[in-house]
Amino acid sequence: MTLIADMLLFAASVGAALYCYVLAARLRRFTTLEAGMGGAIAVLSAQVDEMTRVLEKAQAVAGQSGQRLAALTARAEELSTRLELLVASMHDIPPLAPTGAVSADTSRFIRPEMAEDARRARLVRRRPVMDHLEAAE
Repeated sequence: MTLIADMLLFAASVGAALYCYVLAARLRRFTTLEAGMGGAIAVLSAQVDEMTRVLEKAQAVAGQSGQRLAALTARAEELSTRLELLVASMHDIPPLAPTGAVSADTSRFIRPEMAEDARRARLVRRRPVMDHLEAAE
């Protein structure tokens, strides 16, 4: 009986030794840096570091773009306020009369292109036209 128990104990020990040997071989292949899981982990770790740097750069660029956009928005609001004031001040200027209704005394002060295009209205001062006879006198 002792002999059978010793044989079973020896068989169990050999089985455990084989199991440990196979497990160590699998673990060695799992942790090799070239082809195993260790290599995949190392590659993924390097990619995570690179993506972290890229994300930090993208956040910095987005912050700068946000600041530029805020500055441009503030400038646009300031210009729109100025334009509103200019448009409000344009209400004080009398409109140009149509070309057919211009009185004779003011027709010599208005250029023809100003009468045709009211958008380009400008104030132009000219000397009154003198006849050649007046200049000779």
